[in-house]
Amino acid sequence: MKTEYDFSKGVRNPYVKKEKKAVTIRLENDVVGYFKSMSSETGIPYQNLINLYLRDCAEHSRKLSLIWKGQKEESTE
Repeated sequence: MKTEYDFSKGVRNPYVKKEKKAVTIRLENDVVGYFKSMSSETGIPYQNLINLYLRDCAEHSRKLSLIWKGQKEESTE
């Protein structure tokens, strides 16, 4: 075994699609519970499931449709 290794000419991992960024996000307990439940069914870590769900939303430009109490729906006619 060598005493030193030179990684300066190393190759990036070809299996890494995109780098991930660690963030802190506050989720409600029932939301985390939902993904943890799905995690135990699928064997996929719940953080990965949340990431996959958010990625799907981003890729398909999904937008929430929110109507607050007392707010009138706009007519699309």
